[in-house]
Amino acid sequence: MRETRQRGQASVELVVLLPLIAALAAGLWQLALMGQGAALAGSAARAAARAAAAGGDPLSAARSALPGGWSQRIQLRRSADGPLVVRLEVPSVTGGLVRLHAAATIDASGAP
Repeated sequence: MRETRQRGQASVELVVLLPLIAALAAGLWQLALMGQGAALAGSAARAAARAAAAGGDPLSAARSALPGGWSQRIQLRRSADGPLVVRLEVPSVTGGLVRLHAAATIDASGAP
């Protein structure tokens, strides 16, 4: 009888811990996506700066530097003589409840 009760308690503990484990896994996955977004934003910013320095289209260059669906999540901002700012919307594990962004800024003025 005692062994049956202990197995029942282990089942209850597992049921209580499963949502916590799922939340931890989702949080870690979101951190990985944020890291990837930051790295991709930097890469896109460098490509945009090279294109701007060569007289090309910085937005097209930034989009071409991004893989797959990331290229549709980009925003590029540049003031007259200011830096290029690339902003990427990072996919959310919450299904869009929270909007997260990664950004990179690069000086594209051509100054050394």
